[in-house]
Amino acid sequence: MQNRITTRKNLLNSNGELTEKGYATALLLDYNRKDIKANFLRIKEWDYYLVMNEDYAVALTIADNSYMGLLSISLLDFKSAWFKTTSVIKPFTLGKLGLPASSKSGDIVYKDKRVTMAFLHEGNKRRLTCSMKKFSAGKDFSCDFILFDEPKDSIVIATPFPDNKKAFYYNQKINCIRSAGTASLGEQTFHFNEGSFATLDWGRGVWTYKNTWYWGSASGLLKGKTVGFNIGYGFGDTSAASENMLFYEEKAHKLDQVEFHIPMGGDKHHYLQPWRFTSNDRRFEMAFTPILDRADYTSVGIIASDQHQVFGKFNGTVVLDDGTILELKDFLGFAERVYNRW
Repeated sequence: MQNRITTRKNLLNSNGELTEKGYATALLLDYNRKDIKANFLRIKEWDYYLVMNEDYAVALTIADNSYMGLLSISLLDFKSAWFKTTSVIKPFTLGKLGLPASSKSGDIVYKDKRVTMAFLHEGNKRRLTCSMKKFSAGKDFSCDFILFDEPKDSIVIATPFPDNKKAFYYNQKINCIRSAGTASLGEQTFHFNEGSFATLDWGRGVWTYKNTWYWGSASGLLKGKTVGFNIGYGFGDTSAASENMLFYEEKAHKLDQVEFHIPMGGDKHHYLQPWRFTSNDRRFEMAFTPILDRADYTSVGIIASDQHQVFGKFNGTVVLDDGTILELKDFLGFAERVYNRW
């Protein structure tokens, strides 16, 4: 069952519980941090942008997880299978980073002695800028991107957690945003020109302590037409709707359930071996050949995070709502498995 949300209303009722569970193709439910009735330390808000082309990628994160804020930058070079992630953690931000209640308006600007990051709305475009001192091997990093031609349709989910009625995940992921700009590391410049696309992961919610999620995404061109997809699960109780969606020429095509098949040896995942993806409606059937594993592990007391965001090439078929079959060949994207105690 896929419940589609079609009317605008508040995200939460007077008890701090979701007014409706399901999916939409736009932000129809209005989020207000003040409506939350759960423990304020469980509130987690983030904006994550990934700008990518066939050669390079930059990922930028501004997150306010209440007991800690996170400013994170990743630079990836697919030609040499190299990446670097550097993060700055701020204790007990408790909403002070001022992340907006909507992805469509409101800017985020952060600055300290080491890092400056800004996610800005400029008319019908977005601008992402950042700089970080001593990002890698003593070298400074900076970037400046313009995002434009944002598609009308996206995937939005309002998802509860089964063991806590006041816990929820409200999330929008926008694929296939055209992008242009540059990034620099020391004296080296990385160009993002024609064929570059951005993805936005906009999340607001109250999370339970332990979770494991799976997420995959890709955006690009197929015979000159934009195509992309968002797949995933593990973000709470998705019985009302999954977050699996195809995008073709800015129009969304809803999928049911997609399963990630990650190679394993015993109880260990082998992330750099070939993966498979299957769907119960046979509308998403893919092989995935990894290029690099953007791995990050943190463990401090009761807090831990084990992240594997694997970038690589998808090969297979997707099926649109009208039955049209699209074949994707060496289609660059990523798939990840993330375990958190947070």
